[in-house]
Parts: sequence; structure tokens; C-alpha cells
Amino acid sequence: MDMNERLDAVIDGALAGKTIVGSVTLVARDGEIVYSRAAGFFDREAAVPMRGDAIFRLASVTKPLVAATALALIDGGKLGLDDLVADHLPWFTPKSPDGSVAKITVRHLITHTSGLGYEYPTDPMICRGLQDTNFTLEENFTRVARQPLSFAPGTGWQYGVNIDVLGAVVAKIDGGTLGDALARYVTGPLGMVDTGFVVTDVTRLAIPYGDAQPEPLRMGDPHTVTSKYDGSQTVFSPGRAFNPRAFHSGGAGAVSTASDLLRFFEALRKGGAPILNQETVDAAMRNQIGDLPRDEKDAGQRFGFLGAVIADPAAANSPHPVGTIRWGGVYGHEWFIDRTNALTVVSMTNTPVEGCAGKFRDDVSKAVYG
Repeated sequence: MDMNERLDAVIDGALAGKTIVGSVTLVARDGEIVYSRAAGFFDREAAVPMRGDAIFRLASVTKPLVAATALALIDGGKLGLDDLVADHLPWFTPKSPDGSVAKITVRHLITHTSGLGYEYPTDPMICRGLQDTNFTLEENFTRVARQPLSFAPGTGWQYGVNIDVLGAVVAKIDGGTLGDALARYVTGPLGMVDTGFVVTDVTRLAIPYGDAQPEPLRMGDPHTVTSKYDGSQTVFSPGRAFNPRAFHSGGAGAVSTASDLLRFFEALRKGGAPILNQETVDAAMRNQIGDLPRDEKDAGQRFGFLGAVIADPAAANSPHPVGTIRWGGVYGHEWFIDRTNALTVVSMTNTPVEGCAGKFRDDVSKAVYG
């Protein structure tokens, strides 16, 4: 089978097996789209087929967009990787485990080495970007700043609200909202008309479905999804996308289409123009965390400025070559950029968490490489 046949088989199998409800998959090679398919249901109960221009809630696919906005500010001399975050956000002064005020830099935030995490059980009011809220960025992350860091900045790696705080820095420097800055530095120059923190066309916003047996459940609000792979639970509030008072979550809050995202990731693959300098993109795609330990499930992967970097394909059990960068979004998405083979892949589903962290994600990558 060729790549298209392999991808069709993976998608058809997942739909028939009822592990996903709908998907949009795009593959570009050498700058040309060589595979494009919308499959399954946009709205299963109304029997509406998935549409290629569907708008998806992005969850963590928001992160590389906001990281790129910060990097554009750095290219423009308005921000520095080694700037202290507190110099831009005087209210954000969390403490290290030893009780001292932590010296968190922009570099720590963009590489997830600040000591910030996602779990804050002693303050259930803290919003991690997926849940609905009326908090501003300052109101929410002032609460985060009262929580101790997991480790001193620069001494560990931990996935967390780093890019949300980075988004607050970006908004402060740009002088408006994070959405304004994203449009000015990334989505505007690239013509990504459906990407941002406001839904441009609610009739195209895909219905989300959470993993369940015997088939995914149409999401309520809130809706808790338990991963069948590790038992972890994620609480979603799909209605957040319509709440104008919710802070712009740089880690989880944007919406977009597969075609908009392909345009963004292809710009990075080709060197960054018109949004970033080539040297900046090259640095973003290299390991930026040295040999800091990551979780066992992340074996063979390091981290750059935009996502994970494949360092050891065998250890990562990955078909991607060394240097590929990849990440996903818990609403059901996965993307990767493979500059070795001039490949960019965007896989969007309306089914968390299978589309992001399940067999479907892995099978799509294997089908691309054969």
C-alpha cells in the first residue's frame, strides 16, 4: 500500500472501531499537500459529516502558536530569552521549594523548565486553560504564584502552565490581549483567518466527544474524560470557547482549522518567514533542555521551544527521524514537522484523548512512514 492507502486504512479502522468520531488529516511533502481527508462525523447525532474546514478547540496545539509569538517579539528586540518574568509581570513571583523567590526567565517558560506544573489541588479555583472561568490572566496566575514550584527553575522539566504565563508576558509587552498579539505577529502575516481565541464561525466548530465505551460520548459541560491508557482524568468545558470573559489561555485556549495549522507549521519547516528568523526556527527545533530528565513515557525525546524533539527514535518507539518536532492537544490532535523528509503532518480529531495520546495518533505516524 502507498501512504494514502495506509492512512485511509488507519482512519477507516478507527471510525469503524468507534475510537474516534471524526477527523481531518493533512500531509504536506516538499510544500505540496499530498494527502487531505475529512472523515467521520462533525456531529454524529445529527449525521453531519466531518467537514474539511471544521474549526477545532486546540488545547495544547495553542502552545506552539503562542511560543512563536514570543519568539517573534524576541526577534524584534522587544523581549529576551533570559529576561526575568517578574520584570514584566511584577505580580508573578512564585517560590522555589526552599522558600526563596524563584528567578524564572522567559527561557524557563518556553522550555517548561520553570518548575510550574498543571496540578494545584490546594486551590481548585485555578484554571488550567480547558475549564471555563471569568478570571483574567492576572487573577488566575496570581493564584498560581502562591503555589510552590516543583523544583528550582532550570533544574528539571515538567509540563505545565508555562506557556499561559508566557502569554501573559506577551500580552503585557504588546499592550493588548494575547489574541491581539497572536494576530499581529503570527496569524495575520500567515493569513490564518480562523485561528485565535474567538470562534469566527460557530457553525463550523466541531462537536467534541470524549473517550468512552462502547463509543465516545458527546461532551457535556463540564465533561470528564478518563484515559483508557493511564487512567488520568481531564475535565473539559467546551463552552469556554464562547466566554468572552475567560482569559486567553496561551497553553490551551485557541481554536483553528487543520489548513490554518498546516500553513503555520509549513512556515516553520521552510525557515520561519514571514514570522520568524531562520536562526530562531533552527534553535526552536533543537534540544533546549540538555540532559534534564523527562518522564519515562517521553523516552527518546527532548524539548525545544515549540514541542518535543525526537533524539532517539528507537527509545521513543517512533518512526520519526532524529530532529523531528512534534506535539499534540488533548482535545484530540497531533502534529509533527520532519525537516529531514520535508514532511508536515496535521491530524485533528474531535475525540479526546484518543486523537492526542492514543493508538490512533501512533498509527497515523506509522502510516505516513510505512
